[in-house]
Formats: sequence, C-alpha cells, structure tokens
Amino acid sequence: MSIKLSAEDLSALTWVKSSYSTNDGPECVEVARTPDTVLVRDSKRPEHARLAVTPAAWSGFVAHAATS
Repeated sequence: MSIKLSAEDLSALTWVKSSYSTNDGPECVEVARTPDTVLVRDSKRPEHARLAVTPAAWSGFVAHAATS
C-alpha cells in the first residue's frame, strides 16, 4: 500500500507508543490511525519511512501477535 500524506496531515497525527515498550530504552513502536490507514513507525527514527496498513490488516496482526 502506498499513501501520500501532506505535511499538515502528518503533523495532525497522534502517535501512540506500544504498551510493551520500555521507558528507558529506544526500542519502541509507535502507531497512528487515520480513518482508512494504520501507520507504524520506529520511535528512534520518526522522520523515516512508516509502514501503512489497512485497519483490518492491523487488527489481524495484533490478534495474531497476542496469541503467539
């Protein structure tokens, strides 16, 4: 999936850190949602590429990860 978000759209996103991330380490995953997309990024490099998936794909990933 390839999406284009404007700088304004990107600045309006609210990024949430994984509850499994530690506060004392840089190994964090952050997630932001738009109506049609879930964006995932590395908190160490927030300006770098983001993974974009559909909400359904993200839900499936989280459900699978929770059972693994």
